[in-house]
Amino acid sequence: PSACEPTLPNGGNVDIGKISAKDLNTDKPTFLPHQAVPLTVTCDAATLMALEPKDNRAGSEYENDGGLFGLGLINESEKLGGMELRLSNATADGVASRTIASSNNGSTWRAMSYFQKGDIMSVTTTDINTPTAVQVMTADMSIRPIIAPASSLTLTNEVAIDGSVTLTVKYL
Repeated sequence: PSACEPTLPNGGNVDIGKISAKDLNTDKPTFLPHQAVPLTVTCDAATLMALEPKDNRAGSEYENDGGLFGLGLINESEKLGGMELRLSNATADGVASRTIASSNNGSTWRAMSYFQKGDIMSVTTTDINTPTAVQVMTADMSIRPIIAPASSLTLTNEVAIDGSVTLTVKYL
């Protein structure tokens, strides 16, 4: 297959700024504003491919939800929260596309815009849920951090929101 490379500005690093502990919900999660990052995957030639997310902070998401990727631990054991990753406004070689996902390595596909652990995500330019070969895929990736209820966290010092996900190109 042709080689494909995903790129995100600033190496994919997103700075969401500082959030005061007093601004967090005590007994329910605090949803922080979405952060939009343009994603581009460029291949040497039209290629059937998908993106596979890997949670580099696995086990630190505050709820066991396949759609949440961890934000790290504080005080060595407290789960800070999770983040949702969503693709929108996808294009395949300039053609408006839909995002699709597979939980069985590409045997079957369904419409889906959120990354899920264990899934791979691709794009299609048709009404049929099968991947389209692309040379250049673009999309807006929305990152939505969610902080665990403050009552479950010991917030006496500044804490880094330290989510990390690697997107790997999987050739189909």
